Amino acid sequence: MSEENCIFCKIAEGAIPANKIYEDELAIAFHDITPQSPTHVLIIPREHLESLNDAGKGDVALLGHLLWLAPKIANQLGMAEDGFRTCINTGADGGQSVFHLHVHVMGGRPMTWPPG
Repeated sequence: MSEENCIFCKIAEGAIPANKIYEDELAIAFHDITPQSPTHVLIIPREHLESLNDAGKGDVALLGHLLWLAPKIANQLGMAEDGFRTCINTGADGGQSVFHLHVHVMGGRPMTWPPG
């Protein structure tokens, strides 16, 4: 998918509203509109990166930043004490439905394994 048609790029630029809970110069976090748990947040980079598979060596700091944000957001939303799940779906068979890298942060209920 091109950046022009990417819903997450449009959210990052403010063209589409989202229930944002965090943003900085590199990333935005917002509530998922189709939550799979009582609390379900997506963390996206502002920069379009189609998937984890497309990340290169130059993206290492960005990837670290996205994962560093996950527990900060989990704490902010009261999920950290009981536990939360982070997940990055990669590619169609991996469950990725929006082709802009994003980290799921989910909690508010016990998670099962395997997830799918």
